[in-house]
Amino acid sequence: MSSIELNDRKTLVVGLGASGLAAAELCMAQGARLTLNDSRDGGALEGALGALATDDVERVLGGHPTQVFEEAELIVLSPGVPPLPALAAARAAGVPIIGELELGARFVEAPIVAITGTNGKSTTTSLCGAMLAEGGRPTFVGGNLGVPLCRAVLDDHPGLKPGGACVLELSSFQLETVARFHATVAMLLNLSEDHLDRYPDFDSYVEAKARVFERQTMDDWAVVNADPDQRRCQMIGSRSVAPLVTFRSERSHSTGAWTDADELCVRLPRGQVERYPRAALRLPGRHNGQNALAALLAARLSGASPASCLAALEGFEGLPHRMQLCGERDEVRFYNDSKATNVGSVVGSLSGFSTRVVLIAGGKDKGGDYAPLRPMLEQVCRHLVLIGAAADAMESALEGAAPISRAASMAEAVRRAAELAEPGDAVVLSPACSSYDMYVDYIARGDDFAAAVAALP
Repeated sequence: MSSIELNDRKTLVVGLGASGLAAAELCMAQGARLTLNDSRDGGALEGALGALATDDVERVLGGHPTQVFEEAELIVLSPGVPPLPALAAARAAGVPIIGELELGARFVEAPIVAITGTNGKSTTTSLCGAMLAEGGRPTFVGGNLGVPLCRAVLDDHPGLKPGGACVLELSSFQLETVARFHATVAMLLNLSEDHLDRYPDFDSYVEAKARVFERQTMDDWAVVNADPDQRRCQMIGSRSVAPLVTFRSERSHSTGAWTDADELCVRLPRGQVERYPRAALRLPGRHNGQNALAALLAARLSGASPASCLAALEGFEGLPHRMQLCGERDEVRFYNDSKATNVGSVVGSLSGFSTRVVLIAGGKDKGGDYAPLRPMLEQVCRHLVLIGAAADAMESALEGAAPISRAASMAEAVRRAAELAEPGDAVVLSPACSSYDMYVDYIARGDDFAAAVAALP
């Protein structure tokens, strides 16, 4: 833990979503002279500020005045805040700028397991946390998933104390603003194009992810994907001074984790091979097998016992909006995979099907290439139903890979998909896009899909 002095420090918190509000409350609790800033006006934030709605807290809303940023002694960013001219001016003026993650981590006394990558973060993080908690160890699971780290600090979560375990899902946005953040186990699951609506190129996105390894020591562990199509992960992991441990799909006789027929295998450095039945994990798909390998490796390196890991595997039911079965009609199953907001995630999800699929996809374009979907669509897709602002771009890139229809709403898309599906098929919402053209987030999109399925005759 590296402390931070906030008492009487003129602190500006930018972005008042869940993470920003938690960061602001923590700063206030530590005695900071606090200013809140958001592009939204007071009406849009009415009722959201809670304990922060006091005369002692200054509010600058509806824009980002450069002077306010330059006059701060510390700026704390919510991870959703994009690059701003006012931030560039403050940085040039020498104002320290950190993120909510960095702020919260300064108060953590437990070892941190940090999990990042393009796809599979939430499942791997949740499963790793379950393995550590299964043995009775106080465990916090959050970050980009669920509860912000600063909120856990405010709640005095026992998983952040000595003897606990802090398991964090981290996005590239959060990692952009780390400074002293230190992970005992840092993991890079995979890399594929994502968030190119924010980053100028793929390399910039990758470099943000790579920061998870920056502050590691030789007493820590760097864990990366060693599959042949993930060599970039191995290159980045090798930058860490920590020992490098890998997981991979194919059989291996080295240390790390791998799949051998119907078993998930783990061998820790200087340890023996441990074997866990793949059937213990009830989630389908090759990608979920990889997520389980990664979770096993992180949990075992963090001290979880093999018995605790097996029990957590057997009890894990998956997460909402991640290949979640939400209904069956006329021998057709309907799966909500709304969290699949990039092409790589959709490819991984569809690879788990031996049946034909009617895919519902589309939303707000994130700047990536849809062409890598073509081979998987040609293999499993009976029909593609497109929704949202990216429909034109997706149809142009995917024409010929599968028959394509358009729908103006989720309800229309579900009705159309149900009509097109044949007995034994699956209808899958796996958008390959963000939700912000039609919904406030992927959760609302997934809930709308589930409601539309429930409304089918």
